[in-house]
Amino acid sequence: FPGKPLKLSLATEEIATFYAKMLDHEYTTKEIFQNNFFHDWRKEMTSEEQEIIQDLAKCDFSEIHKYFVEKSEARKALPKEEKQKLKEEADKIQEEYGYCLLDGHREKIGNFKTEPPGLFRGRGDHPKMGMLKKRIMPEDVIINCSKDSKIPEPPEGHKWKEVRFDNTVTWLASWTENIQNTLKYIMLNPSSKLKGEKDWQKYEVARRLKDVVHEIRARYRADWKSKEMKNRQRAVALYFIDKLALRAGNEKEEGETADTVGCCSLRVEHIKLHPRLDGQEHVVEFDFLGKDSIRYYNKVSVEKRVFKNLQLFMKNKDPSDDLFDRLTTNFLNKHLQHLMDGLTAKVFRTYNASITLQEQLKALTNPEDNVAGKLLSYNRANRAVAVLCNHQRSVPKTFAKSMEILQAKIDAKKKQVEEAQQELKKAEDELEDTKDAKAEANVEKKKKLLKRLEEQLARLNVQATDKEENKQIALGTSKLNYLDPRISIAWCKKFGVPIEKIYNKTQREKFAWAIAMANEDFEF
Repeated sequence: FPGKPLKLSLATEEIATFYAKMLDHEYTTKEIFQNNFFHDWRKEMTSEEQEIIQDLAKCDFSEIHKYFVEKSEARKALPKEEKQKLKEEADKIQEEYGYCLLDGHREKIGNFKTEPPGLFRGRGDHPKMGMLKKRIMPEDVIINCSKDSKIPEPPEGHKWKEVRFDNTVTWLASWTENIQNTLKYIMLNPSSKLKGEKDWQKYEVARRLKDVVHEIRARYRADWKSKEMKNRQRAVALYFIDKLALRAGNEKEEGETADTVGCCSLRVEHIKLHPRLDGQEHVVEFDFLGKDSIRYYNKVSVEKRVFKNLQLFMKNKDPSDDLFDRLTTNFLNKHLQHLMDGLTAKVFRTYNASITLQEQLKALTNPEDNVAGKLLSYNRANRAVAVLCNHQRSVPKTFAKSMEILQAKIDAKKKQVEEAQQELKKAEDELEDTKDAKAEANVEKKKKLLKRLEEQLARLNVQATDKEENKQIALGTSKLNYLDPRISIAWCKKFGVPIEKIYNKTQREKFAWAIAMANEDFEF
């Protein structure tokens, strides 16, 4: 600094390493990240360091960054025996801290480690990105266990903030993080009995909605003409939540989180009305940042009455005014509870996602396809759900490289197929000339080889199509959180697709209840 090494105090040095590790990340190029980091870093410096370090731009973190890159490379290059030793040490820790007793049963704990200190990232343009996440100390942690259990010992010289015995909650430990003052929890693993029961209940509530959804739709359509503006706004919002699977959206404190909205918190600036657009009538153009700062952009043709109501809601309002100014999420959810026990806006997302998957699978699956072809159909059905729920992702950095590798494999396989075709032709010509059994056996052998290579080529082509189609869609979110797993398991059983092709080991543990419960005739 600048151009000369500067010896830092331990606390200052540690925080400098947090920034240095992120040098090749987009975050460190953002001004808000840099400003927040520098502000928090200076607070931890000694007065001498504060005197010297007054401009982040003059600090060169490249040596520290290089050190961590080399450390990471060295870890990757460790011999197999060393890696095995590290794995055994991790397994030992898992064995000691990774399990608890729940109603006499040994259950796996989710993540039993507190988050280490570092720099807060946040999603999208979060106003607090770059701020210092402080180290969690035992004095910050509340332990929750039963009175007769062996209470975990805090590290030597420390004590827990509190030990409580609350059997009405499912968390085992909690603390408040310093950036947004939100509670963080240590919970049971998704594969635990308790989590499985909650999952099952969630999908059963969504299945119950199926029986009353027609009445609910008739009710909100009638409310489009209500004399009370509050009820009209609620009815239009519910139409969007149902038709477009929008999240309800909650009121938030300004400056605490990124400017993201849901259905109830939409502002006038987030929609444009087009009487006619692209050959369709009554088109609403949505453009806003949803959860995790993911942009929601959609042009939807709506019913005439909805369109007229929106014109009314926008009348004499500024762009920054609320579209549904008489509506709160609380008011909406109270109304939904009245319509069906346990019904919330989120249940609509679960219901519409699961119904869409089931219908798409029926429409897209060809029983004659091989497993690779059926999986392509499954991913296309899953993608229809991800599009409905707006589960996007940015194109992975490694996408171009992995497509290049896959294309090289396809080209090599095509060459093998061509060679096998020539070999078969030669063998057939030889059989034509000799008519002997040996030549006939050779033809059969060449035919089998060609068939196998053609199947391999078809599989690679399907893989490439799948990869290209899904590069900007996050299939995992809906698969794990919004889709009743029994639909996928029933589909696997019906069409002879191994369940492990849809769910990995961890996911199969999470959905063990569904695997045991669903047969091939299951209907959501």
